[in-house]
Parts: sequence; C-alpha cells; structure tokens
Amino acid sequence: MPIATPAQYAKMLDAAQQGGYAYPAINISSLVTLNGALKGFADKNSDGIIQVSTGGGQFASGLNVKDMVVGAIVLAEAAHRLADKYNVLIALHTDHCQPGKVDSFLKPLIAETARRRAAGQSNLFHSHMLDASELPLADNMKLSQELLKLCAANEIILEVEAGVVGGEEDGVDHSDQPREKLYTSPEDMLAVYESLNGLGRYMFAATFGNVHGSYKPGAVKLRPDILKQGQDAVMAKYGKGAEFDLVFHGGSGTPVEEIRETLGYGVVKMNIDTDTQYAFTRPVADFMFKNYAGVMKIDGEIGDKKSYDPRAYLKLGEAGVASRLGMACDDLLSTGKTICGKV
Repeated sequence: MPIATPAQYAKMLDAAQQGGYAYPAINISSLVTLNGALKGFADKNSDGIIQVSTGGGQFASGLNVKDMVVGAIVLAEAAHRLADKYNVLIALHTDHCQPGKVDSFLKPLIAETARRRAAGQSNLFHSHMLDASELPLADNMKLSQELLKLCAANEIILEVEAGVVGGEEDGVDHSDQPREKLYTSPEDMLAVYESLNGLGRYMFAATFGNVHGSYKPGAVKLRPDILKQGQDAVMAKYGKGAEFDLVFHGGSGTPVEEIRETLGYGVVKMNIDTDTQYAFTRPVADFMFKNYAGVMKIDGEIGDKKSYDPRAYLKLGEAGVASRLGMACDDLLSTGKTICGKV
C-alpha cells in the first residue's frame, strides 16, 4: 500500500479519535531506522506516523552536505517507495520546528509538496509541526495562522504547541523552563481553538508536564487531567465538534496507565523517540561487546569480516526499533486496527 493520501491520513486521525486509540509517531534518521519503523507497524498490523526532525534531516544528508531539507526529502522519498511493500497506512510528519527555522525548513518542504502536487504527484509530507512555544501565545498563534493557511492550501495538517515540553531533544533544551510553563491552561486551549478554527485541520500538542528524554519512575509528574480540563472548556463553549486532536510529546518511559488515560482525553498521536533510540543502540552495543575481537583488529590480528560488516549489527538495531515500536502500538491500542483497504 502506498503512503497514505491526505484523505486517508485524515481518516486515520478520525478513526483514532472515535476509537479511543492513538498512533505512535517515531523519529527516523536513516534507512535502517525507517525500515525498523515500517517493520514495527506492519508486525502489529497498525497504521502509524513516521517523523523527521531538523537534526534527523541534517544527519541523513551526510557529513559534507548537512542540509536538513535535503535529508528530510531523501528520507520521505525513501519512505514513499518502501511503504509500498507493506499493508498498513503510513503518514509522514516533521517534528519540532522552531520559529527561527520556519523559512529554512518548513516552508521549503511545503513548497516541495506544492511542486509535487502541481506535477500530479502525492504530498511529500502529510503534516508538519510548528513549535512556537518559545513565543508569547499571541505571537505563536499569529505564526500558526500563517502556516496553517499555507498548509491547508496543500492538504497538509499543521501541528502546533502551546506550553513547553521540558527536557532536551534534537539540540533544543527546555530543561530550565519554569514549572508552570509545562502545563497548558484551559484558557490557552480556548485561545488556540479561537485562533485556528476554520483555517484548516490541525493537531495540538498541549503540555501537561511531559518531558523529552528518559527518566526514572516518579521523576516526571504528568497531569493528564490538564488535557481533560482544556477539552471540556472548549467543548462547553463550542460543542463536541470543537474537540482537539491532541498530541502527546515526550512519550518515552511513560507508564502505560498514564498513556491510556490520555487516550480518553483526545490524544491521537504520541511521539516516541528516546526509547526507540535506545532500542536501536542496545543490541548494537551488545553485539560489539560479544564480538569485540571480531570487530577490532587487535594486536596485529585481522578481525572477522562477518562481524565488522555493518549489516551484521545494523539489522539488530532495526529489529530493536521494530520491537519497541510494537510495544508502543500495544500501549496506544492501535495494534490490529489498520484501516488500510477500508478507505
């Protein structure tokens, strides 16, 4: 099945909202992690979302190029070809883009989709995230309005954020943010709805204490009830149709009971990155320790070509990503719920 069409992506989100489940959204940075993601979704018969960040795009373009747009395009085009071999729907998304990178990352990618559409081709990406949480909310929404109009003209969904996700990811560090900024208020959620309603389809990353990275149990204090309070405030004023498609950032390491609670409050997408990075690296490290003499030419020896062939250990990383992503599908209740072939 090819990569989802914009209409199929919209139906994916609708199905999750109506069915009380959510899609894992996994960041990739290479063909190996892309293949791990595709395997993970397919093995669980789950549709899903594959993401590229600015740093992931830059990495994928190579050390001499270091171009986040080129790398993102390369990964997306590879996904379009590879996903055709699977029987689940895959949507493509770009992760956190701060205001300072809108002109150098988001707009060129939107323009690439516009070029493809004019040539009769499918969208390159289905959705993009604007992370303007560093701005005052009014300025955040002004920029969000501009980009949502641009996205809507190309059948692209925009993800926005109000409030700040703590921790550090992809070179952006919010670990020093005041605690109150980690929680989006009902008033802010109302402001987001009133600013964006009617301009196009969007998802909303409201924050409820979530933090990027991995932490020991108890270190992160989530308040999923924040999401319910905001949804209730918006729907009380504007009706059931105003319910947000919410996004859970910083999902790695979250206890399953807290994940499941958010599903009842309108979360349809949960980002998982740190845990899948570890799931990739752990079996690779294990291989290196177990095959040290083979991967290293020690004391004049010749090593073992079968051990230092990158395929020997990268396939273990791919399998690790797929396995951990499968756990996320189970946690988010998307397992077995593909709508591929039904839309």
